[in-house]
Amino acid sequence: MKKSDEMKKMCQEKGIRMIDFKMTDLDGRWRHITIPVERFDEDIFVYGIGFDGSNYGYAPVEKSDMVFIPDPDTAVVDPFAEVPTLTMCGDVCVIGEENKPFDQYPRNVSLRAMEYMKELGVADEMLIGPEFEFHLLDHVRYEVTPQRSGYAVDTRQAAWNSGKESPDNGGFQVKGHGGYHIGAPHDVAYSLRSKMCILLEDWGVDVKYHHHEVGGSGQMEIEVELGDMVDMADKTMIIKYVIKNAAVQDGRTATFMPKPIYQEAGNGMHVHMLLKKDGQPIFYDKDGYSGLSRTAHYFMGGLLKHVSSLCAFTNPSTNSFKRLVPGFEAPVTIGYATSNRSAVIRIPAYAKSPDKKRFELRNPDATCNPYYAYAAILMAGLDGIRNQIDPAKEGWGPYDCNLYELSEEEKKKISSLPRSLEEALDALEADHDYLTAGGVFPTRLIEIWLKRKREEALRISQIPHPAEFEAYYDL
Repeated sequence: MKKSDEMKKMCQEKGIRMIDFKMTDLDGRWRHITIPVERFDEDIFVYGIGFDGSNYGYAPVEKSDMVFIPDPDTAVVDPFAEVPTLTMCGDVCVIGEENKPFDQYPRNVSLRAMEYMKELGVADEMLIGPEFEFHLLDHVRYEVTPQRSGYAVDTRQAAWNSGKESPDNGGFQVKGHGGYHIGAPHDVAYSLRSKMCILLEDWGVDVKYHHHEVGGSGQMEIEVELGDMVDMADKTMIIKYVIKNAAVQDGRTATFMPKPIYQEAGNGMHVHMLLKKDGQPIFYDKDGYSGLSRTAHYFMGGLLKHVSSLCAFTNPSTNSFKRLVPGFEAPVTIGYATSNRSAVIRIPAYAKSPDKKRFELRNPDATCNPYYAYAAILMAGLDGIRNQIDPAKEGWGPYDCNLYELSEEEKKKISSLPRSLEEALDALEADHDYLTAGGVFPTRLIEIWLKRKREEALRISQIPHPAEFEAYYDL
């Protein structure tokens, strides 16, 4: 049976009136185009839907014509569409005599990274499990104009509202840094998070759990089960879409900004990872440090060697580096350890069984394009395995101590993560051969990324900051 016939049958059964196609732009945002169900036929799976890729950030305008080929296996009824709508993702191809996959398209980069891993014979599965931290707010406003710049956020649960004279002030605000696993009635988003998780399960995302996070002013977390790297990149897009739209439906707003609130905990996206070959885990060794194999250590060595340049893809916003500061459980130094949240690589002590033995990279955040970020993480780890980079011999640990509490003299001996997006971009410019290995990251993509992100960082750096008025206005 033709794919279109199968889809049309599904549409009839579910009363679908519109077909929606979602594509990922360079920055990692979903864009979409929608057609009436009556215009849907087999040609769409063969010839696709043409669009201008330059508006997505990819190609020069003179070579911008591209085509989107939908993947019917991703089809799902969009729970937020008022008109019954079937939505699906897919891949982007360059138009020619025969359409070929566009090598800069995020999903194609992650697929190529997986192929490269298999070609090396290292493994045939990479399983990852991101932790999604976000802030749920009642109100946000921001403005950047020549004569005025600023923002304001609010959530009724924040401690700053404890003295608010209002009929709806019940007195159950959450103290700053006091939100971790806080219960109702302080946890005003408990029911909404459960609704989000049900929507995710219905969309095929396996949720591990949800809870209130440390940040008292509305910080939440939803964690998912481990899954295939490319599939998890798809699901990362789904998770952000569901969380944001469910919040809007509830009259609130959700943000994954790494540091939306000054002096509160920031939002990371810690990535747990492990490799398997022929169905067997290759990161486990009962006699290795913390139960990890030499292969796992080499993978960590690659991550730690390249982590500064990795930040250009895993932490690609100026706001990312406002989170990566001491005192908020975010990593600032390059090292690894067991059960140590101050290290950029943490080995969870609770993951003891061979099929669960893994580690997590703690610096990423959800402003990243997940396809690029996960692929870059894999490429750095593979480089570590290929070159047998031993993190202990390189002096990156294990650090079984609180790195925040080291003396200034001891801190100087340990390398630090980049302190700004500009530093991360400089590192990427100097260190990206591990990404282009095997043709995974096209050189042109890295050039476009560097140019785009440098322009973004420069523009933001030139805007007068409200704190500068506080510090300098009267001088």
